[in-house]
Amino acid sequence: MAQTNVNIRMDEATKVAFDQFCREIGLSSSAAFNIFAKTVVREQRIPFELTTEVPNAATLAAMEEVRELQRHPEKYKSYGSAEEMVEDILNET
Repeated sequence: MAQTNVNIRMDEATKVAFDQFCREIGLSSSAAFNIFAKTVVREQRIPFELTTEVPNAATLAAMEEVRELQRHPEKYKSYGSAEEMVEDILNET
């Protein structure tokens, strides 16, 4: 099968992050785009949901809180069960 080139424009930060992700999963960027294109042709649809929904402020804050917990787990209490957490909260008052 004959090969052809496709040029894609994207911002540099996205390209760097995409290339890094592809390397981490053992693919080249070209292979990833080929997988995407072949899936579109085979399924006759974009193989993921496209939406304009944007997380609201509360959701964005919760997402940042989770990231903070992941970055610094030593700063925060953890519990083995909900009962243990409730007991600790009740004992604080």
